[in-house]
Amino acid sequence: MAIFLTHDSHVIVQGMTGSEGMKHTQRMLRSGTRVVGGVNPRKAGQTVDFEDGVQVPVFGSVAEAMEATGANVSVLFVPPAFTKAAVVEAVDAGMPLAVVITEGVPVQDTAEFFSYAQDKGTTRIIGPNCPGLISPEQSNAGIIPADITGPGRIGLVSKSGTLTYQMMYELKEIGFSTAVGIGGDPIIGTTHIDCLQAFQDDPDTDAIVMIGEIGGDAEERAAAYIKDNVTKPVVGYVAGFTAPEGKTMGHAGAIVSGSSGTAAAKKEALEAAGVKVGKTPSETAELMREIIAGLG
Repeated sequence: MAIFLTHDSHVIVQGMTGSEGMKHTQRMLRSGTRVVGGVNPRKAGQTVDFEDGVQVPVFGSVAEAMEATGANVSVLFVPPAFTKAAVVEAVDAGMPLAVVITEGVPVQDTAEFFSYAQDKGTTRIIGPNCPGLISPEQSNAGIIPADITGPGRIGLVSKSGTLTYQMMYELKEIGFSTAVGIGGDPIIGTTHIDCLQAFQDDPDTDAIVMIGEIGGDAEERAAAYIKDNVTKPVVGYVAGFTAPEGKTMGHAGAIVSGSSGTAAAKKEALEAAGVKVGKTPSETAELMREIIAGLG
């Protein structure tokens, strides 16, 4: 088992024929993902050649691709100006999961396509500005390196792409059911809470790592959710303990104002909910090792 993405996932790539789309489609194929099509209205009817003789057909729309291939996941490598239209197309087609890798999507566009998806009620959006998600040795939708960890018992949800990779590597001897990079923008389609709920319900996830960062109140809200709804052990890490107050950091959502949004405030909220919080990624990984050892 895993959450959101399994070996049965059939993946299409919106923007597959662009340079980033081509590169990462090849990486997804290499890691065993069932990539069944690409979408580019200007190249509909063509096929694209990848390694080992793999040919992937290109369709004119998401709806056509779904009808022809049974796709249930779309990964979007679409420039920021066209991302909203591409997500709306996926939602209109009834795509169950849309993984929006694109960085620099205007926040208003994200708010509009996320609201549109919620109203339709058929599409889960992950991202934007995210590395995607991976269920090791099952499927990989996005840009997460597939060779840094293996399958196992830990669920990972993270705002930061780089810290997603580091935590996967540090805990590779235990492995992961699914690792989800949700993105660090102010508005994202899938939250810490959404992933915590899914991991709580997944019988093959025994413990959860949650990585947050300064800015906003997502981690505080996740802490409240954990306290009331999550029975599995959770360890946390909050990036930005040394960030100066009032300074906008790398992710658009990471700005600290007063005591709200600081790493210390988030750590305090999580610990009050029973979450063990590491001061560094390595310390966080060690806390998880201790928990897994205790589970037997």
